[in-house]
Amino acid sequence: MANRKEKTFRFIIIGGGIAGVTCVEQLSSQIPSADVALITASPHIKTVTNYRQVSKTLEEFDVEEQASSVLEEKFPNLTVIHSAVKSLHTRSHSLETTDGRVFGYEKLCICGGGRPKLLTQENPYVLGIRDTDSAQELQKRLSKAKRIVVVGNGGIALELVYEVEGCEVIWAVKDKAIGNTFFDAGAAQFLIPSLEAAKPEKDTPCKRPRYTTEEPAPGGSHTFTADRNARRQGSSSTEAGSALGPDWHEGIVLQGSEQGTRRVSLEYQCEVEKIFTSEELLNSPPQTLGHENVGSWPVYIKLTNGKTFGCDFVVSATGVVPNTEPFLHGNNFALADDGGLQVDDHMMTSEPDVYAAGDVCTACWEHSPMWQQMRLWTQARQMGWYAGRCMAAQVLSEPIELDFCFELFSHITKFFNYKVVLLGKFNGQGLGSDHELLVRCTKGLEYVKVVLSGGRMVGAVLIGETDLEETFENLILNEMDLTPYGEELLNPNIDIEDYFD
Repeated sequence: MANRKEKTFRFIIIGGGIAGVTCVEQLSSQIPSADVALITASPHIKTVTNYRQVSKTLEEFDVEEQASSVLEEKFPNLTVIHSAVKSLHTRSHSLETTDGRVFGYEKLCICGGGRPKLLTQENPYVLGIRDTDSAQELQKRLSKAKRIVVVGNGGIALELVYEVEGCEVIWAVKDKAIGNTFFDAGAAQFLIPSLEAAKPEKDTPCKRPRYTTEEPAPGGSHTFTADRNARRQGSSSTEAGSALGPDWHEGIVLQGSEQGTRRVSLEYQCEVEKIFTSEELLNSPPQTLGHENVGSWPVYIKLTNGKTFGCDFVVSATGVVPNTEPFLHGNNFALADDGGLQVDDHMMTSEPDVYAAGDVCTACWEHSPMWQQMRLWTQARQMGWYAGRCMAAQVLSEPIELDFCFELFSHITKFFNYKVVLLGKFNGQGLGSDHELLVRCTKGLEYVKVVLSGGRMVGAVLIGETDLEETFENLILNEMDLTPYGEELLNPNIDIEDYFD
C-alpha cells in the first residue's frame, strides 16, 4: 500500500463540518507553510461566521454553508479532496478514499461528526433529519401531510415542533418533560405555552444563504437529524452531508396541508414500541387506536404507553452516535462507552499522530468540575480550534495547556424564540442530591434557575433577556460563597451586578 501513496501531507483533516474546518483554519494560520489536506465527502463545508465572544466562556456565532473553494482561496497551502474515507492505516500513516486514492500523512485529525440514531433503518415512512437534502425532503413531504409523529427530545425535536404549521404533530418524548437535555421540568413548563400561542411575526429576514442541493438519485436514502444544539458535523461515511446550521429551518417552509396554526399533542415518558403499515396493522392483534379507522393512514406507530397513532410519516430526532465506522477496522483505537474515539487533554487518540475533535470523539481527560461534554456546535468549534493548536504545538515543539473553554460549560442558543443560556452543571449533572435550586420565573418573560452546591453557584439556566449571564459566569468561576445572600440572590428588585462588580 505504501508505494501507492499519491502524496504525503504534513496534516490531513477528515470532515468538512465545524470541527474539521476550524482545525484547518487554526493549523493553516499557525504554520502557513505546511501542506494541509481537508478530506470531505460533501461539496460544501461548514464555516463559522459572525463570531462574537460574549463573555469569558460564552460565544455566539452563525454557521454558514460555503463552497470549499472559499477555504482554498484563503489558505494557499490547503488542498480539499472531495471523497469519503474508505479505510485508515495508522501503522503506515496512510488512508484510502472511496475513489481509490491513497494519501500519506504525518499528523491526522478525525472530525467525522456523528450520524443519526434512526428509530429503524430502511423504512420509507421514517425520516431522520441531518443534512440539507433531508431538510428539503421534510419540506416536500410535510406539504402533503395532515399529521406527523415526532420522536425525540433534543434541540431538533424542540425546533421542529415549534416551527411546523398546518399539520397536527404528535410529539413522543421519553422523559417527564420536554427538552430535558437542555433544561429541567420548570423551564419546560415555562416554554410550553409558546406551543399554544401564535408565533411572533419574523421581524428580520435571515441573512444566511439559502441551502440548495441537487435532487437525490432515485432510491437514494435520506437521513436528516437537525439539532441546533447537538451541532452536527460533516459526516465522512456514506451518509455524506454536513449537519444543518443553527437556523436550519429558516430557509424552508415547514407547512403541512391543512390551514390553521399548530396543533401539538405531547405523549410523555414513552418510546416507540413498533412501527407498522396499515396492512400490517390489519393483520395484527387489535390495537387501541384513537378515533381513526385502520387503513386511513399510511403508517402507524405504537408507543410503549399502549397508544397507537396513525400518521403520514414519522420524524426520528433521537440524537446521534459518533461516526467512527470508517476508521476502526485494522486499527487499535480506544473507544469510550458512548462509542466515541477516546481523546486526551491534547485531543490525541490512542493511535500515534492521530487526533480527533467534535462529535466523533469523547473527552477522556479529567474534566473541570464545571464542564461536561455535550455534542453541540460550540464544542465542535472549540475542540477543532484546540486540536489545531495542539497539532501545531507538537510540530513546533511548543508547550500547550488545556484551553480555558474547558473550564466552564457554557452554551447560548434559542428555543421557541427565547434566548437560552446554559452554564456549568445547569441540570445538577453529577451532583446527586447535594445541591439546591433557586428559581425566578415571570410568565412569558423570563425563567432564571441557579444551581447551588455547598453555598457556591455551580450552574444556571437563563431563558429570556435576563442580562445575568456574565455575572453568573463570574460567580461560578470565582467560586464565591453565596450563603449570606440566600434567597435574595434572585430578588428582581436588587441589581445583582452591584454586589459582584
